Amino acid sequence: MNAKNLALAAVLVLAAACGSDTPADNPAEKKAAEAQQLPADVAELAQPEAPAPGEPATPSAGEEPVATSVTSLEPTGEFVSPSRSEVAPKLPGRVAAVYVDEGSRVGRGQTLLTMETDYAKLDIQRAEADLARTKFAEEDARREFDRKKGLAANDSIPQATFDRAQAAYDQAKSARAGAEAALATAKQRLADSVLRSPMTGVVSERRAEVGEHLGEAGVAFVIVQTAPLRLRFSVPERFLGQVRPGQQVSAKVEPYPGETFSGRIKTVGGVIDPATRTFFAEAEFPNTDGRLRPGLFARVTLAPQVASQQ
Repeated sequence: MNAKNLALAAVLVLAAACGSDTPADNPAEKKAAEAQQLPADVAELAQPEAPAPGEPATPSAGEEPVATSVTSLEPTGEFVSPSRSEVAPKLPGRVAAVYVDEGSRVGRGQTLLTMETDYAKLDIQRAEADLARTKFAEEDARREFDRKKGLAANDSIPQATFDRAQAAYDQAKSARAGAEAALATAKQRLADSVLRSPMTGVVSERRAEVGEHLGEAGVAFVIVQTAPLRLRFSVPERFLGQVRPGQQVSAKVEPYPGETFSGRIKTVGGVIDPATRTFFAEAEFPNTDGRLRPGLFARVTLAPQVASQQ
């Protein structure tokens, strides 16, 4: 075989090798090859598009898409109070002293206000005197009943006389019980003249002043609970399967930079908002130090593991 024939055979073998991996077998290479044949001013438009920053790259043929992790979720939420109470006196009266102001932090059972107690103390003195009188009357009736009881056993007195003694004794016991109840009522009225906080929280409104007369429906204070505190935020619907009650969350707030507050998911909304395609979640924070306040915005981070218990 001469040199010309050898050269021709080599060219044919090389062409066969290149044909086994043509651009048609790979869409990306085909598109790049077509771009090379286009004019220079439009060749760039035919190049494969790069993914935008922050977006996952389009998976290649045969690759499974990667599921979005809950660790990438950092919604913004707002702290809300789980309870709000309008504190009013049980009985009408005039305000004698006020011990807290708007914005004051208060504990459960702390004294907020006292009413004037002059008449309540007089009622207690009257009830005590009535109780003492009924006690003496009951004792006399008991002695008379015991005496008549002994005489009746010997058939020394008629049955009617014994029955009257027994009835007098029963009435004296009832009178004493009534006097004891009246004294307890008077003491309770005195105790009710002190207005106490029903929860640990903050005084959001003060509506009472010294010397003011408060009726039965007169609200003196509005108390907002702050311990524990709830953090409410919205979550995109694609994370519905990854957010559950009991899951640990952390929050960062602007007033305390560099600090992280820990809580747990308490409630997960069961309805998707059709307008925003989100559902709400609420996390509970102990807030024992009271630094977090209702209305404060926070950046929420959910833990990657999901707890199975609340």
